[in-house]
Amino acid sequence: MEEAFGHDMSLAYFDCTNFYFEIDRKDDFRRKGPSKEHRPKPTVAMGLLLDANCIPVAMSLFPGNESDRPQLGRCIAQMKERGSISGRTVRVADKGLNCAANIAEAVLAGDGYIFSKSVKALPAKERTWALSGDGWTDVADGKGETSFRYKMADGDFEYTVEGEDGRKRKVELPERRVVTYSPSLARKQKYEIDRQVEKARALKAAAAKRSEYGDSAKYVTFSPVDGEGEVREDMKVAAMLNHEAIRKARALVGYNMIVTSETRMDPLAIYSTYHRLWRIEESFRVMKSKLDARPVYLQRQSTITGHFLVCYIAVLLMRLLQVKVLGDSFSSKDIMGLCRGLDVCRTSERRYANISRRSPIIEELASRTGLPLLHFNLTEGDVKAISSCTLAHAARRREGPFCRQEARLKGPIAPYRGSKNQSPEV
Repeated sequence: MEEAFGHDMSLAYFDCTNFYFEIDRKDDFRRKGPSKEHRPKPTVAMGLLLDANCIPVAMSLFPGNESDRPQLGRCIAQMKERGSISGRTVRVADKGLNCAANIAEAVLAGDGYIFSKSVKALPAKERTWALSGDGWTDVADGKGETSFRYKMADGDFEYTVEGEDGRKRKVELPERRVVTYSPSLARKQKYEIDRQVEKARALKAAAAKRSEYGDSAKYVTFSPVDGEGEVREDMKVAAMLNHEAIRKARALVGYNMIVTSETRMDPLAIYSTYHRLWRIEESFRVMKSKLDARPVYLQRQSTITGHFLVCYIAVLLMRLLQVKVLGDSFSSKDIMGLCRGLDVCRTSERRYANISRRSPIIEELASRTGLPLLHFNLTEGDVKAISSCTLAHAARRREGPFCRQEARLKGPIAPYRGSKNQSPEV
């Protein structure tokens, strides 16, 4: 892949997810831990690393009860050992991977970082600055309304890190911090808070057990019914809505902070770079919903690894077609629709009927390759030509409002000229 398409490691996007198994007993690899689907099943966790073009370049698997945080450094270190990374890489991850150890590791390796940070977890002075009404710059959307607001501060910020001798010490690192406020995110988060509060209120009225509250428990104060002892998950409790926690949560809706070592980087570039993490989340959704990566019924670690490797390769091929060949002008849904919807059926010994549903992506590929993808009646030669077509990355070219990749063809069709009896288009 590297020889044919190359990869740009000036940026490296990383995130983790987990996959549950339909088993009750855990083992050394499948361990019970925090599940993304909140299922009480043993899980295996996956870390996914993307390059600057959001193409997958590495995958890691680890037991579901282990922390995600060390995985980013491990993936980068392994790629550097293999020689797949040279030069400086800016590591991009969300707040779940933002810790002093990851920041120190990136700096010591000569790399940079762009991480998000919880506004709630900020020191009081910095949180007051983040939430104040001063210093904001509005960014408009296409309709002239405010898409989001941001403000920025540069400075030396303190981190507590562990040295080689095992002793912890405080160091100051230069950072640029960008606080953003999104009205749409605020509406979404406020709705979720209100939903959790109403759930807690209903459970309180039903005298539910502590374990039944789930995520809504953060807005409730619990005490034992008998007034003695500690609150257990399986016991009924006296619950009271924590109005102070609800007020604080509502005060923070819509806010986010991005911290970065790139002190000369434009704040809008920092914002847009960080928000490309959605590509990893989409890759995980494709694995789980389109590629049937879960639930997993395999038992041996080697076969489990092989299962997820196949899923990883499928996502890699999808991204190469989407980004490198088609210039990112089609969505992942379009690419998966092409893979699942391109179909023919035999009508005679050497004749076929094209029963594929016509779509813009098929029209695009037909135009680029000259293949009879839009014809209803196909010969055996047509089908062989379509199935043996190989698209390769080529130089960019400008076509109208889109910047697309031009395709080259390998093999016996370059480009396809068709059979003598051309079929009418569908």
